[in-house]
Amino acid sequence: MTTHHSSTPNIHNAEKETFADNVFFSARRALSHHASGGNVLMLATLLALLAANIPGISTFYSEFWGQEMRLQIGDFNLFSHAGHPMTVLQFINDALMAIFFFNIGLEIKREILVGELSSFRKALLPVLGAIGGMIIPVSIFFIMSQGTTYTDGAAIPMATDIAFSLGIIALLGSRVPSSLKIFLTTLAVVDDIGGIIVIATFYSGHIDMAFIGYAAIGLLVLLAGGAVLKIQTKMFYFIIGGVVWFLVLNSGIHPTIAGVLVALCVPSVPVYAPGKYIKIIRENIRRFREDDDLDPNSRTILSHEQMDWLKEIETASDRVISPLQDMEDQLHPLTDYLIIPLFAFANAGIYLLDIEPTAVVSGISLAIMVSLVVGKFVGIFLFSWLGVKTGIAPMPEKSNWKMMSAISLLGGIGFTVSLFIASLTFDTSYPIGAEMLDNAKLGIVAGSLTAGLLGYMLLRITLPKSANAIAPGTTSATHNEQRQ
Repeated sequence: MTTHHSSTPNIHNAEKETFADNVFFSARRALSHHASGGNVLMLATLLALLAANIPGISTFYSEFWGQEMRLQIGDFNLFSHAGHPMTVLQFINDALMAIFFFNIGLEIKREILVGELSSFRKALLPVLGAIGGMIIPVSIFFIMSQGTTYTDGAAIPMATDIAFSLGIIALLGSRVPSSLKIFLTTLAVVDDIGGIIVIATFYSGHIDMAFIGYAAIGLLVLLAGGAVLKIQTKMFYFIIGGVVWFLVLNSGIHPTIAGVLVALCVPSVPVYAPGKYIKIIRENIRRFREDDDLDPNSRTILSHEQMDWLKEIETASDRVISPLQDMEDQLHPLTDYLIIPLFAFANAGIYLLDIEPTAVVSGISLAIMVSLVVGKFVGIFLFSWLGVKTGIAPMPEKSNWKMMSAISLLGGIGFTVSLFIASLTFDTSYPIGAEMLDNAKLGIVAGSLTAGLLGYMLLRITLPKSANAIAPGTTSATHNEQRQ
């Protein structure tokens, strides 16, 4: 008996493979950039705790961050705020972290254009999870802090640290379904958006409208440069962006917001279309092939013509990549291996010898710990469960609710942005503010560590033993398609 096979399944499979490649692109990029960066971040945190508590070194460690920073020409100091020089700590938190948020802004714009946030249905479940992961922790913190002096810190436990969380996922390798990596990556990006909104809304000082007006003009110049003049030179966006940062710094709005606004002005369209790029490459390669003087085994100095051909290829290669993607790719190593570890080293140092042993289970430390570990877990899991059960969002492929509960726990690793918001919340010029900040840091470190360990252990238990195995209760591709 002859069996006739339809070509339709093959077409369907090809479409699925193309769709899967596009869907998994963001997760692969985030893992490659953030996973190893998470290890560096952990090391920097450990070194900060050691430096803050070793006699002799601890004094130098605490005093170093108060040193003044200057980049001065005449009476003008670029690193100044309201006429006063920035300290080393302020430079890290207000200047270097603006670069970090600039990179986040680039990520957000890319995700909206071509990533997980470009499709409403693909983005809906992690967006729901992120919303729950912000509302529930903040609510728990408010309840636990009623009648205290630290209610202003309610935004501290709303963040998810993408470097730490993806670093833990990377420890389990290919056993983790790509759909879960995508879910956590997108959730962290949406969390970042929430953090940016909170910083812009609640952590601004006295507003100087003149500086805001000048900054707005700078942003208009950036927009005109990209949209009208088609400027692709990265230096243009860095220089004008630096001017906008300085103006925002002195306007009363937190300067990290400048990083996000400048990022949104960076063009996402390359000069050359891929077809034109390929044509240029082919033309120049053909010239090399037609050059009789070129020995395949020769390593002699190139002629001027040959150098021109290679430079044309190099220029074309630069122009086929949009400034947005090029900047994001180049900045990731800087942020992952320098800025964020340096931020952690400067901010995570807690002098433990002055802290009561019970502090971690009382006051603001306990409120942050419970909000991160319990609040994040309940918020992410509950809102995701409601999204799937009501049919408005599909369950991540090859996953089950045990895996989702582990991912929800990993969402409680707040760390970087939590530390950042804590440093903005408490005024360390007063003893009570400095003490409150130390206790908040203690809660952030302890809560993030607890959430990370619990999430890792649960994920390790619930995942299949190998990448090809299927865990009991996981959703199949067919089931997901039927739900859609």
